[in-house]
Amino acid sequence: MTSNSIPHNHSKISLWRNAHIATLAPSIYGLGIIERGAIAVRDGRIIFAGLEAELPREYASHADSFDCEGRWITPALIDCHTHLVFGGNRAMEFEMRLNGANYEDIAKAGGGIVSSVRDTRALSEDELVAQALPRLDALVAEGISTIEIKSGYGLNIETELKMLRVARKLATLRPVRIVTSYLAAHATPVEYKGRNADYIADVVLPGLERGHAEGLIDAVDGFCEGIAFSVEEMRSVFDKAKSLGLPVKLHAEQLSNLEGSKLAASYGALSADHLEYLNEAGAEALGKTGTVAVLLPGAFYALRETQLPPVQALRDAGADIALATDCNPGTSPLTSLLLTMNMGATLFRLTVEECLTATTRNAAKALGLLSETGTLEIGKSADFTIWNIERPAELVYRIGFNPLHARIFKGRITS
Repeated sequence: MTSNSIPHNHSKISLWRNAHIATLAPSIYGLGIIERGAIAVRDGRIIFAGLEAELPREYASHADSFDCEGRWITPALIDCHTHLVFGGNRAMEFEMRLNGANYEDIAKAGGGIVSSVRDTRALSEDELVAQALPRLDALVAEGISTIEIKSGYGLNIETELKMLRVARKLATLRPVRIVTSYLAAHATPVEYKGRNADYIADVVLPGLERGHAEGLIDAVDGFCEGIAFSVEEMRSVFDKAKSLGLPVKLHAEQLSNLEGSKLAASYGALSADHLEYLNEAGAEALGKTGTVAVLLPGAFYALRETQLPPVQALRDAGADIALATDCNPGTSPLTSLLLTMNMGATLFRLTVEECLTATTRNAAKALGLLSETGTLEIGKSADFTIWNIERPAELVYRIGFNPLHARIFKGRITS
């Protein structure tokens, strides 16, 4: 018996052999690569991940065996920041911008977040499920096992909770793990314009209590920005989340530096996201507390931003960096995590190792799931992908190409 295995019982074992494996295990340098490796799975859990030559004999003799024919295996990818559930789309305002319209023109035409709120409020749960499924399927088809979905296009209690129910429903319709974030503090609705405090008191906090009581909320998020909510306003939301035992995360430093990341870090937040205007002090706060820095190159690209997130400062501070699609109807209509990795490398100059770590191990940490998934280690959920590639860099290098061979979720082959 090696240290790479756990004791045998009588359940059926599945074995994937003859593979190159990037385990992403932090105990192994770099991507945690094992050449000529094998993964054994029982009851949806990894019971061996190591050199095939060291596979316990009883595993090999009692297993359904799959020959990977020298392909690469990585942990299944994780999209740790999306707004996947929403009504309608905003292609019209995209077209208007290309024709020279500014933000005010689009707002007057009924565009912007107001249009997404209107369209989301108008749809039933079943209609929202139907609109979200193609987006979810596009992500799952790239080998993704776990997706975070936020509310935030309801901005009233009923619709915010409706969005979270839809997210929960999606997890019953596809073999995927879905984590929900309550984002009522996303924007102030028209009916509360200029009255942020009233909106928080009347909608955000009571909705948080109800959503928690219904088991709909895994984490609490907010948008800390001049056009959204201040640090002090977000503090009241985080205090409520903390009283309910819910973890927090924050959209921060996307358009300016309000030091939202410091606030997030002070609450032990799972993540602070966007971060284009983050300063060194903010980076150090994230590194010190272990709050993951989630970078969103899709929004940077779609908005044609020029302020790059301070990647080197994050490295210097020892902060963990994750990447996500930020899939949403207005500023990142992106449903490809493979393309997101390429953007992270091309736009933000992340390395291949950083991009792959950012969409596996660090993305799991950003969702509070690192003990469950994100690496290929003994005891973790058997969530992994088999790729038709010659080296891991291809997953970051290619644009618009999906080399997925097979996706395994909780030990079952799903595609």
